[in-house]
Amino acid sequence: MLDIKWIRDNPAALDAALAKRGAEALSASVIALDEKRRSLVQSVQDMQSRRNSASKEIGAAMAQKNTELADKLKAEMATLKETLPGAEEEERKVSAELTDMLSRIPNIPLDDVPVGKDEHDNEVKRVVGEKPGWNHAPQEHYEIGEGLGYMDFERAAKLSGARFTVLTSQLARMERALGQFMLDLHTREHGYTEVSSPLMVRDEAMYGTGQLPKFAEDLFRTTDGRWLIPTAEVTLTNLVAGEILDQDKLPLRFTALTPSFRSEAGSAGRDTRGMLRQHQFWKCELVSITDAESSIAEHERMTACAEEVLKRLGLHFRTMTLCSGDMGFGARKTYDIEVWLPGQNTYREISSCSVCGDFQGRRMNARYRNASDKTLNFVHTLNGSGTAVGRCLIAVMENYLNEDGSITVPDVLLPYMGGITRIEKAA
Repeated sequence: MLDIKWIRDNPAALDAALAKRGAEALSASVIALDEKRRSLVQSVQDMQSRRNSASKEIGAAMAQKNTELADKLKAEMATLKETLPGAEEEERKVSAELTDMLSRIPNIPLDDVPVGKDEHDNEVKRVVGEKPGWNHAPQEHYEIGEGLGYMDFERAAKLSGARFTVLTSQLARMERALGQFMLDLHTREHGYTEVSSPLMVRDEAMYGTGQLPKFAEDLFRTTDGRWLIPTAEVTLTNLVAGEILDQDKLPLRFTALTPSFRSEAGSAGRDTRGMLRQHQFWKCELVSITDAESSIAEHERMTACAEEVLKRLGLHFRTMTLCSGDMGFGARKTYDIEVWLPGQNTYREISSCSVCGDFQGRRMNARYRNASDKTLNFVHTLNGSGTAVGRCLIAVMENYLNEDGSITVPDVLLPYMGGITRIEKAA
């Protein structure tokens, strides 16, 4: 959430930032509603103050046996008693409207974010590795998986409907191996603390990281009002909600391997074959909580940590700087890591790493105490996939495909595969 004081002082900057995102100007509407709220707050405070002073004046008038003045003051008190609740309710209503409006305004892009409309305007930051050089024909992951007998979409549909997958035997083992490898890399070498956290959260947690209220249709909700997490960013970031941290304890770095649940409400007709876009998928999440001075450098560090997963797996990828129109709601800057998929003959996103500034910190009321002057500031937050396990499995399947339809297990996964070096067709 943006600071209303900043919006008051920088209305043109807000509208310029929204224009970069392809959104309409909002400063005039926000400021008008804020002025109305402040006027109502002042009016309520004046009435409350007058009620208190009139009560004392009535006592003084009665002590002086000034019945006429006492009756006049009592009449004024009666009027205040009648009108004050309505004014208080109106102030609460307008305040709630302002909070809702502010909660739906996206974050301000950093100055070095390329201005653009959509993914076609993203910029290549770097390209790592090379495309596989084998001569046999590539296949898409679902062709490989079904050919091996370890990927079943019909049974998944029988169980749960569309956009679910059943993996068995050696492919299920490789999916688990990938997640374990990612966790071990990030905790042992990259300094992240592993967290096992809930998969269901309350409204406040979804609001804190920006999923609510704007993106409720993208989420799954339980019958008792909890939400299934669309990413462990929600739980890991909200670990510090409502807290005051010491600056010298920052950054905090968390990682978790969890299922993620998404309704894919806006993806009808997209990626309907295979397991690229699922309602449920495993993801290794990275979250950092930093101070204002460190967040930009932390963004580069986090992206490098995610890239290292693909480097160790020997996968070809490119890292893209997202343009202003393609960034997520809460991001100030985002790098997307796109892995090469031979079966599709294209790059597909496998990780998205974003720096959010104090946007989420303000929503969560998470602050840190400055070490030098002891002032309180909202924390800066970052999140990234380190990486999406299902998409990483797809990339390994397509890039390590052999001519006979088997899959060679990447060297880095061998310690997790129980002696399996090649995934071959079920007997």
